Amino acid sequence: MSKKNKRQVGIHELYAQDPIEADRLLWGRETNPESRRGFLQKSALAAMGMVLGAPMIFAAHYPAGLIPAALLDADTPFAIPGKHPELIVLNDKPINLEAPPHLLDDKVTPADKFFVRNNGNAPAESTLDPKKWTLTIEGESVRIKKTYTLEQLKTKFKHYTYQLVLECGGNGRREFNPPTKGLQWAVGAVGCARWTGVRLKDVLNDVGLKSDAVYIGYYGKDTHLNGSNDVVISRGVPMSKALQDESLIAWAMNDQDIPYLNGYPLRLVFAGWPASTSGKWLHKIVVRSKVHDGEKMSGHSYRVPCNPVAPGDKVEDKDMCIIEAMPVRSIITYPKSGATLKFGQKLAIRGHAWAGDKSIREVQYSIDFGQTWQTCALEKPVNRNAWQHFNATISFPKKGYYEVWAKATDEQGTAQPMVIPTWNPGGYLNNACHRIAIKIA
Repeated sequence: MSKKNKRQVGIHELYAQDPIEADRLLWGRETNPESRRGFLQKSALAAMGMVLGAPMIFAAHYPAGLIPAALLDADTPFAIPGKHPELIVLNDKPINLEAPPHLLDDKVTPADKFFVRNNGNAPAESTLDPKKWTLTIEGESVRIKKTYTLEQLKTKFKHYTYQLVLECGGNGRREFNPPTKGLQWAVGAVGCARWTGVRLKDVLNDVGLKSDAVYIGYYGKDTHLNGSNDVVISRGVPMSKALQDESLIAWAMNDQDIPYLNGYPLRLVFAGWPASTSGKWLHKIVVRSKVHDGEKMSGHSYRVPCNPVAPGDKVEDKDMCIIEAMPVRSIITYPKSGATLKFGQKLAIRGHAWAGDKSIREVQYSIDFGQTWQTCALEKPVNRNAWQHFNATISFPKKGYYEVWAKATDEQGTAQPMVIPTWNPGGYLNNACHRIAIKIA
């Protein structure tokens, strides 16, 4: 790579392309893959302070190769109808949007700030007539095939409303090194909205399940990018997840119709599992006597190695396991990364934590790169599969550059890793501690 090209490439992209060269440019030293997990050399501290605009306090504890939060690239906002103008556009064909962390500060995520993940094109809005919309339940493991209109679903079954977390399985993918294919999500492919609909288990009980039912699969009305009639995505969950109280066939988000890009007029909501299981523009559910074999259920799609592998290793399909519950995670939503405070001024932080099908036991913060941790105040979940809110007030010992790191621990004692977890070829399940940059001036 030429010197000119190095200057034109953001530091995050440079790490993805050439981590050794990035270390040399950023830290002012030579490294090798074996030493990049070491600590900063003192000779680099002065230069790093100039880059950050303030001395890096606790720099001796900073893991080499980790990009300072202040330098993480911010994408240019781009307006999408019905969505907040600050949502980051990762792709336009199909449309995929994520929220920067500070946009997720609401306890209940507003519809215009909720991320969008599409594998194909959204169906034409002219085809989405709720008065004509139907849902068919069929498959080898149902007793009777049935078709319901949307109005029948609303009148025949009891309604339920829950606050439920949906998170893309690839949330955080851009931090993996070596880089993996797929949308390079930062941390904003997540949200917790109020979903209203009927319980999937009530509809399945109305149809009647055979004793051999083990899995459900869904089909939506999204269309393939190549213009064919091929199925874009058809995933599902085991019956144990499908029959949970919080597993919904939903038509409302935050007491309004589900937004067009989030699945209007009908979708599945399986909170705590990869959001790809929560099919949008839902028109058919199949009940299977085996693990569903729809599009993106096989190969490497939404799967991780059954056993840990070395970064960059190729893994055979037979050695990949389906992702089920998402791991423990947290996000700092206030303040926005890069805030500057006067010395002596205390900083109030807040955010959310979640852990798949589990609850959160504790959230902690660190200002010295994980050497010491302090406990945050933590609220109980509104209901199962809702995220939990935390807050804390922080004092800083001197002027300089800091990072505030957040770490959640679930009810079983599993905590977030401080840095990137085990690499996998799909770039899934990165639940490393979220961090924001703070300057004390």
